[in-house]
Amino acid sequence: MVRRYISSALAGAFVLGLATAAVAATGEFDNMCAEGLALGKEIKTDCSVNAAIDGKTYCFGNEQAKTDFMKDPKGNLAKAQAYFSKKPG
Repeated sequence: MVRRYISSALAGAFVLGLATAAVAATGEFDNMCAEGLALGKEIKTDCSVNAAIDGKTYCFGNEQAKTDFMKDPKGNLAKAQAYFSKKPG
């Protein structure tokens, strides 16, 4: 019985770890790639690649998009916001 309890506890911890790992960050712009928006494109992401700017989380489609965005974060953020505010819905 002890062995079964330990096995169940380990299995539960493993499943909980997987569930926690699967939860990605939630970002601004409905989790769309901030660099994509700055370029006038709507690219949905899982927000696993992200950056915090002024206390808000911004998502990126990949590391290169994040690197490009961070070369001019304030300018790119203004472009992304302008594009996002004009999209319908």
